Amino acid sequence: MKLALATAIAAFDLDDDLEPLRVACEKAGIDTSVVAWDDMTVSWARFDAVLLRSPWDYVERLPEFLAWCERTAKQAALWNPPDVVRWNTDKRYLGDLARQGLPVIESHFLAPGDDPATLPDLEEFVVKPTVGAGSRDAQRYLRADRPAAIAHAKRLLDQARHVLVQPYLRAVDEQGETALLFFEGQFSHAIRKAPLLKRGEDPTSALFKAESITARQPSATELDVANRVLAALPFDTLAYARVDLLPSDTGPQLLELELTEPSVFLPYGEGAAARFAAVLAARLAR
Repeated sequence: MKLALATAIAAFDLDDDLEPLRVACEKAGIDTSVVAWDDMTVSWARFDAVLLRSPWDYVERLPEFLAWCERTAKQAALWNPPDVVRWNTDKRYLGDLARQGLPVIESHFLAPGDDPATLPDLEEFVVKPTVGAGSRDAQRYLRADRPAAIAHAKRLLDQARHVLVQPYLRAVDEQGETALLFFEGQFSHAIRKAPLLKRGEDPTSALFKAESITARQPSATELDVANRVLAALPFDTLAYARVDLLPSDTGPQLLELELTEPSVFLPYGEGAAARFAAVLAARLAR
């Protein structure tokens, strides 16, 4: 059984999950290689499966990345598969989930050609592109900063990018964000992220913004919300999923559903790498 862990040339040394997962896979009897999706010398047909891990530069190269996913899936099993990736790489999927009655953070979308001055009037809010990762091009604003927020949205729209505007939930400043990790539909572990976006701070220009991470035991309510979100997906059970929740006065709300290239924070969950490797071994044996 040969498995490729797909990263990117630009992210080769940045993914803290790669080495523990590679070691766990080898212990599970899987011949495992770490390779970059954008390395043109790789023959993907020599693998039985390709696991998307850290192709974190796809934001600037989305059509190229989606085309690569389609090609690769014809040569080996791709986890998660292209239809999932296509849906999940644009945060407009949040509208799909909200329409199903799930507790999604209030989300407003602007499309190229829309007037950026029509962004909603919120006391405190975040502006970001719908195709983005690692908090790149995301910024937090107060109502008094509305002209700067409009200019931010205009820059994104002028680049033919769709824009997402969400209220900033202040409870996150004290409680942080909870990310719940699932392998083959089963809860594995969770982590707490400290608040990422600070008032007046410019967006990061790096592949991703530095994060402060600790292990966390999710509440029963957070687990319930995460399971409801996953149950609502129009896909078969996925090899991996990460559900990012923020606290609010009305309970946990979905910030993002990460099904493409999420960090899965293996060092923060006891036995997590082995659990993930066992899922992959079982898939390869089918």
